[in-house]
Formats: sequence, structure tokens, C-alpha cells
Amino acid sequence: MDPAYNAWRLTALSPLPPWALALLGLAALAAVALAWRGLHGEARPRRRLVLVALRAASAALALFLLVEPALELLQTARVRNRFAVLVDASRSMAFPVEPGGPPRASAAGAFLADHRAELARLQDRVDVEWYAFGGDVAPVDPAAAARGLPPTGGKTDLLGALDAAAAGGGGASRKLAGALILSDGADNAALAGGLDGASRAKLRALGFPVNTVAVGRGAPRDLAIERLAVDDFAFVRNTVTVEATLRARGFSDEDVELVLRREGSVVAQAHVKLQRGKDRYTVPLTFAPDQTGTFVFTVAAPVFPGEAVVENNQRSFVLRVIRDRVRVLLVAGRPSWDVRFLRGLLKQDPNVDLVSFFILRSNADQPGPQEELSLIPFPVSEIFGEQLKTFDAVLFVNFAYGPYRGLEIDRFLPNVREYVLNGGALAMIGGEQSFGDGHYGETPLADVLPVAPLDGTTEAETEVHPRLTAEGKRHPVTALAPGEGQNDAVWAALPPVTAVNLTRALAPGAGATVLLDAPGVEVEGRPAPLVAVREVAHGRTLAVTTDATWRWGFVAAESGQGNRAYLRFWNGALRWLVRDPALAPLQVEPDAPAAEPGAPVGLTVSARNPDWGPAEGKKVSAELVSDDGRSVARGEAVAGADGTARIELVPPGPGAYKVVAHGDGGAETATAAVAVRGAGPEDADVAPRPELMSAIAEATGGRASALPGGDLPDLALQEADVVEIGRRKAVPIWDRWWTLAALAGALAAEWVLRRRWGYW
Repeated sequence: MDPAYNAWRLTALSPLPPWALALLGLAALAAVALAWRGLHGEARPRRRLVLVALRAASAALALFLLVEPALELLQTARVRNRFAVLVDASRSMAFPVEPGGPPRASAAGAFLADHRAELARLQDRVDVEWYAFGGDVAPVDPAAAARGLPPTGGKTDLLGALDAAAAGGGGASRKLAGALILSDGADNAALAGGLDGASRAKLRALGFPVNTVAVGRGAPRDLAIERLAVDDFAFVRNTVTVEATLRARGFSDEDVELVLRREGSVVAQAHVKLQRGKDRYTVPLTFAPDQTGTFVFTVAAPVFPGEAVVENNQRSFVLRVIRDRVRVLLVAGRPSWDVRFLRGLLKQDPNVDLVSFFILRSNADQPGPQEELSLIPFPVSEIFGEQLKTFDAVLFVNFAYGPYRGLEIDRFLPNVREYVLNGGALAMIGGEQSFGDGHYGETPLADVLPVAPLDGTTEAETEVHPRLTAEGKRHPVTALAPGEGQNDAVWAALPPVTAVNLTRALAPGAGATVLLDAPGVEVEGRPAPLVAVREVAHGRTLAVTTDATWRWGFVAAESGQGNRAYLRFWNGALRWLVRDPALAPLQVEPDAPAAEPGAPVGLTVSARNPDWGPAEGKKVSAELVSDDGRSVARGEAVAGADGTARIELVPPGPGAYKVVAHGDGGAETATAAVAVRGAGPEDADVAPRPELMSAIAEATGGRASALPGGDLPDLALQEADVVEIGRRKAVPIWDRWWTLAALAGALAAEWVLRRRWGYW
């Protein structure tokens, strides 16, 4: 063999494809089999054996020539595999290696300094690579690792670090022969729950032994809210239970008071008595949210002296409070077609909980005790007293206030006004006992209605085709069809109303908007309002100054138009009154309900034009507001073609923040909430996990040790089994004269013997 080559192997130089060579091999076998069968009558076995052997030799030599075998001479060298030393640099390594001891990072650095010479001797067998991990995995200088790496990383991902080290050697030929990992084992990624079947399979799939040194024994004194179990949303006025898992290490016999706050206000409390030997407690906190919206809640435990981490003593979460059903109070003065259709619509809606009353009194009735005029007395004090705030909307339908002046209800009308100012919704629907006909201009309700009732007037009985105002063309209450042109056409085709209460539009600045007016019915030289809305303080009010909206359903259906317009009008009106979030022209949504410490809060702000199309080019802003009402971060952006804009705000620290978005000019606002955690995954649990480190070593065939007190384990490594081919040369062995001579001799010998022995 040429001394330049140190290995060889057989190869084939034939230009024929493998499948063709396989077919030729089968043909050779068939030729031998036919020869054997043709000699089955030969009585002398020796002759039969000689002839078959010659046939087999001929077939083998022919196949040998067709395959064209050769010797491939190789120049090979074994590749040095790698060995990875991975050092944990996450924040949990700042905790003491044992109660009262040095930081874990310092203990790991001292261990590496003591055994640096032993690790250096590995260079005789493998290439030693050093890495630090704490979220990202990056090469590190061995001297820096021996001094102790700064524990600043925000994540411990042991499996991810091993994967990254295995992939960092420049290809499959540079695989790891093994690894040594120094960590406290406080994994908060794939191995946070320990080793299961899937994670063991992933560790074995690494293909190399992992040797471990667990840094830390015993957990320092710490009290933490470990987790909160609560739904993402709740129903207003329904009981919500938050299950808080309290973890206590290093405590015994202390009393702990857990407090649940909503944006600074205490909503629930619970008492826990800590016991020696028990480190986890499940504590239920129960409350009933009293208003809808998105809020940040915080569960907090007291901070005791000597705790390792105080940031994990509280944890916040975002809860969206919605209505399970819209609770509506309908008070009607007398049966009518409008009352019948409206009650039917509300009763058929599964999302509406309707409570309705008929007060069968008129302006001609003399004042007197309710009990003398009613079979079932109207529960005025209950409905307009303590129960009023339980309703999402109150509807007065052709209800005369006049006959009640001076009676018990007179004391409760201010409650209705306060209900609206504090966020309630009130709708007044017309008729001969409503607005000025019902003398509401003299009541506290005049302060919140979107029109001014003209007391002493009577309704105008005339056919009126409702007309959209400029504001009504783009308001969701009067949006019966998509697009301004289609919406105008739907309103123009509706049957006229037959009566209008005389009212006056409020002066600009009162927050009232007329959406429909009544051409031909004038008040002070202007068309009388037919539908008007108002934003007053925190509440909303609606005025419909006719009791003939039923015609938009019944008469329209009779003429073939259907009742869709009637249904859409009242559904839209109710959704607007109760502030359905889908109808807000400006909306803001955080990327996630909670953010990690130091991470920005990503927000998506959606803006729509008055016609509810995307507000492309609109300038929007958003701010974070703390519990004490201070704006702590603010940003601006311009909406894109889809009406959305991205804003990122950096909170000053952990806590609960209200998100307030503003449209151009500040007239439109939207709110959300976000919680910034006080402790990230690295600070949530200060306990080391030496048992996880030992399990990793066992699963991969490595060896384990632990600090303090442990020594460098006898490192398990795999020998290099991959060779590198530098040069190669093929030497044919088929093109020799003796190969052809042997084939010719075998064929000639078989032919001669067959003739001599009588076979043809």
C-alpha cells in the first residue's frame, strides 16, 4: 500500500446503476440453477458437481468483470470532539449557596478556579469550550468564569443551553463528547416541572453525557405568591374566587394576611396561619365586581424581616369584567303598540334580563296612596333605591311623572339622576305621558336628558318622516346599514311616525347630539328632535320623542321591507347605552395582560372614523397611569391603513397600571389595564434544585456532584468515532489478464467436458 494512505475499502467502478447490477446477479444465479436442473438425470454425482462448479465459476467471473471492483485507498484522521463547560449566569445565582453563605455565582466561580487545571488537561483529548447562559447562551472566557460571572440573566433554560452548545461546534463532524454544567437547577423553562418522559427523551437525544455540579443546598427564608388561579374574565355582580398559592420557606407559626386590591382599593382579605414543615398554602379570595371594564388586581402578602426576595410577595393579574346579561328596567305608563313591540324585542333577546312594570295612571288621576290605586303596589323604594344600581339601563316608556308629584316617587327621581351621573343609562321614549306632557322639565331628570322637555305642551299628531342629521349619519345608534348611502336609503324607505313630543335641542357644549329630527314639526324655528343622545358625566341618556317606532317594524314588514331596521335601531340603541366595547370608535389592547420587570408594554390602538371606517393617518396617544392617578409613561403614533397603531411604553417599575388611549384632540378615550410583575421567573422561587441536576446526569449517562462540599466528578466523555477523509485513490483489480483467462478457461472446460460426457 502506498505509505501516503493508511486505510482502504472495496468499491465498484462500473458505470451501470445498482439496479442493473442486481438484475445481472440474478441472471447469473439463474444460469447456475438451470445447469443444476439440466443434470438431474446424471447418475454420477462427481460429473454433475464438476459441471455445475464450472458454470458457477464462469457466472462469478463474468459478474466480477461487469462490476469492475477496485480498491479505494484512503488517507484518514480522527477528529477531536468538543467538550462544553456551561456556567449559569441567571439572577437566581445571586442567592446564597446556603443560608448565610456566599452567593451561588461566587461559589461556582471558586469551584472552577480550584479545578481549572483539571479541566485544562481535557485539552489532550477534546477541545474544551466555555459558555455562560442566563437566557442567551454565549462563549465566555475561562478566567472570567473562574472569577464568578455576574448573575444578570433573566431565565434559566438548562435544556436550551445544552441544545445551543451542541449546535455551536461547526457541524456534525464536531459533535460534543460531553458537557459539564454548573447551575442551581432553578429551571423556569422546559424543565420547570422536572423530568418527564418527553424531557428525558430530549436529553437522551442530545447524544452525549451531561455531567452536573449543583450549586446550592437549602432555600433561604422567603415568602412568595407563587401563582394565581383565576379566569380571564368575570361577570359583573357575580362572585369571583381567586385561588392564591402562597409559598413559605423558613417560616413557622407566623400569621399572614393576604390582601386583594383592585387598582389600590381593597376588595378581599384572607388570613393564613403558617405551619412548621408545610411550605405551600392555597388561599381563596372572594369578591363580586360591581362594574364592567378591564381592571388590574393585586394579591399581596406582608414582607417579613430577612426575606431573600421581597418583590415576589405580590402578584398582579388583569381581569375583564363583563355583563352576563344586560339588566334592563322598563317602566311603562300604559299598554301601547310601542311598549308591546319593545318588550317583545327585549324579552326574546337571551342577553337581556328584563324587569318591566306598567303604571296605569294618567294626568287626570287624583294624587293618592298607591295602595288604593294598584292591585300590586309599584315597589318604588326597592326599584329606585338600593336596587337601582343593579340595572344596566332604565327605560321610561310613555310614563307620566305628573300624577306622582308630591308622592313617594318624588323622593327617588334624584336617585335616577345620580344613577346616570355615576355611569348608568337612561332612555325616555315618547307618548302622551312623556317629556313635556309628563312635566319632566320640572324634575331632576331634566339635568341629564339629551333634550329639554317643554312642560305643558302636547305631542304633535302628524305623519313625520325621520331625517338623519349630520351627526346621525355616522352614529352607531342610527346605523341601520353599512355605508352612508345605504343607511340613508334605509331611513328614507321607513314608514313615517304619527306623533312627536315637542322638545328643544340642548345648547352646544351640553354633550347632547340630535341624530334624527322631525321635518315639519318646529320648535323655536328649528325641526324638533326625534332621536337624541347625550354623554353626561359617566353615564349616557337617550331620548326617542315618539311612541310610533313600532311602525318601523310592523308596518315596514307589512309592506315587504321586513322588521330588520326596527331590530337594528333598538339593538344599537341598547348597545350604545350600556357601552358595548365593540361600538367604541377608539380601542386599546395590550399585547399581554402582564409584563415582565423591565420589559416594555406593547399596545395596539385601533381608531375608527365617524363612519366607522379605519381612521388612516389619525394621530393617537397612550399613557400608563399609576394607582395614584399619575401619568408615568406616554407615547404617540399615527394609525396605518387598517386604522391601528403600535405604541410601546416602558413602565417605571412593577405595579398595576391603567392604560388610557386618546384620539386626536383628546376627545375620544379608551382604557385597558396591564400588570407589571414585581418578580420575574428568576426571582419567583429562590430554592435550588440539586435533585433536577442529578436527574439530568442520570438520564444522559453523566456524573453528578453538588456544592458546597462536592468535588469535580469523574467526567464521562464519549470517544471520537468520526473519521476525516483527506485524500483517496481508486486502484482497479478487475482489468487483469488472468481474469479474462480464468473466465475463458472455465467456459472452455465446461464445453469440453459436456461434449466428452455426452451433454450438449
